[in-house]
Parts: sequence; structure tokens; C-alpha cells
Amino acid sequence: MARAKKKPAAKKRVAKKATAVLTSAQVKAAKATDKATAAVKGATAKVNDANKKLVAARKKAASAKTAAAKKAVVSARAAVAKQKGALSTAKDSVKAAKVQATSANVEAKVKAAEAAAVEALKALEAQQAEKAAADLVKAVAAFEAKWTAARKKKDAAKVAAKAKKAAAKNKAAAKKAAAKLKSLAKPAKKKPAKKKAAAKKKPAAKKVVAKKKPAAKKKPAAKKKKVAKKK
Repeated sequence: MARAKKKPAAKKRVAKKATAVLTSAQVKAAKATDKATAAVKGATAKVNDANKKLVAARKKAASAKTAAAKKAVVSARAAVAKQKGALSTAKDSVKAAKVQATSANVEAKVKAAEAAAVEALKALEAQQAEKAAADLVKAVAAFEAKWTAARKKKDAAKVAAKAKKAAAKNKAAAKKAAAKLKSLAKPAKKKPAKKKAAAKKKPAAKKVVAKKKPAAKKKPAAKKKKVAKKK
């Protein structure tokens, strides 16, 4: 069986480095370094030329052995010394320029680090603000769900209580209605038919008036004393 070909590993994207912007101090130090390097190069060439002249003067003085030849050798030596002095000065300038460049680079790095820290802080603030907004949405949703559940439970309890009360009321009404229907379902008692001729009303019973007892006869008053005899 043919082996399955392995997929080539995905190439890692290399983050492009941002072009570094040189500070004014770095530009100045770079110019000083270039100038000092050029001075060293020129001074080195001059030293080489002076050495060649010194060698030639020495050869001439060795063959001629004249005062002028000897003087030329002395002048050539002086020129070599002078050029070597200039070369030393130029090299010192290069060293100073390198120190200046190092200082400028350090300062630039410090400033870059400060700027990066500020950017990182801004990014962190934005990230935290975004996270806070997301957390707020979650918290609101959680609170809403909790509040809704509690409210539903409370409302359900109210509805259940109302339903229970209504059921009790309906049950009582149904019981009352059933009792009424039961009483209505019983056969009504037949009343005796009324005679056509209306029964004469009995005369109202006369009230028995209690007879007053005859008043007791007053005994006749004693006869007046006989009229006094006529004188």
C-alpha cells in the first residue's frame, strides 16, 4: 500500500520587524563615527606615505652621506611622527564617536522601552475594558436568569394560591347549586283543590264581654230622726 504523503508543515509566519526610527542623537553619533572613521583612513594613508618617504630618504642618505640627505631623513621622520599623531587623534575621535553612538543607542532603547510600555499599557487597558464589557454581559445575563426564575416561582405561587382559592369558591358554589338542584328535583306536594263555592267565612267569634257585677245596692240611709215635735 502506498504510504499517505505527509502534509508539509505549515510555515511559521515571521513577524516583520518594524523599521527602527533613529533618534537625533543616533543620527548625530553616526555622522561623527563616519567622519572619525574617514579621518582614520586618511591619516593611515598619510602615515604610509610618510613611512615610504622616510625609507627613501634613508636610502639616499646612506648612499650620498650628505648633510642635505641627512636633513631629509630628519624631515621625513618628523613627517611620519606628525602623521602618526594625526592618526592617533583620528582613532581617539573614532573611540569618542563609538561611545557617543553607544550612549545614543542606549538612550534610544530606553525611550523605545518606555514607548513600548505605554503601548502595552494601552493594549492592556483596552483588553481589560473589552473583558469587563464581556463579563458585564455575562453578569447581566446571569442576574436576569436568576431574577426571572425567582419571579416565575413567586408568580407561580401567587397563581397557585389564587387557583386554590378559586377552586374552593367554585367547589362551595357547586355544592350549593347541587343542593338546590336536589331540592328542586323532589316532587312537589299536591294542594287540595279549592271548592268552587268559596267557603263562607265563619262569623268572627264575638268577644265575650265580662258582665259587670250589679253594683251593690246601697242600704237606705237611716230615716232622719223624726222631725222634732212641734212645740
